[in-house]
Amino acid sequence: MTRAGSQPRRGGNGEPCNKIVVVVDDEPGICETLAEVFQDEGYLVHCAPDGARALELFRSLDHPPCVVLLDLIMPIMDGNAVYEAMQADPALRDIAVVITTSDPSSAPPGVSIMKKPVSLKVLIEMVHKYCRDAAPGRE
Repeated sequence: MTRAGSQPRRGGNGEPCNKIVVVVDDEPGICETLAEVFQDEGYLVHCAPDGARALELFRSLDHPPCVVLLDLIMPIMDGNAVYEAMQADPALRDIAVVITTSDPSSAPPGVSIMKKPVSLKVLIEMVHKYCRDAAPGRE
């Protein structure tokens, strides 16, 4: 797992990873757990503790993430503001977003939502689907 601004670790098998997941959540335990789960699944994982750091992270990556797991309620910049900024930026608007929140009613319309506490099995399946769909040369 990496925090915004640090170097990422490789996928769970030690090989370079082309599939990037970004977890944006102000709860360190959630970031650490999701990073470990997705690294074990072979993904490169970055974490950001708030929306402002997430936007900085997106713009610093050599390759865009295939999916962003985005909490809504965070300090500095909340998840709705991050989503709006992503939709306004041509370089970020096509990145898949899964909202993870305890209050789904405040999520933006038309985005995938997972109510906290999330089902890891379902979340893993969603990430696999989004990253498979984002892969170059997909059928």
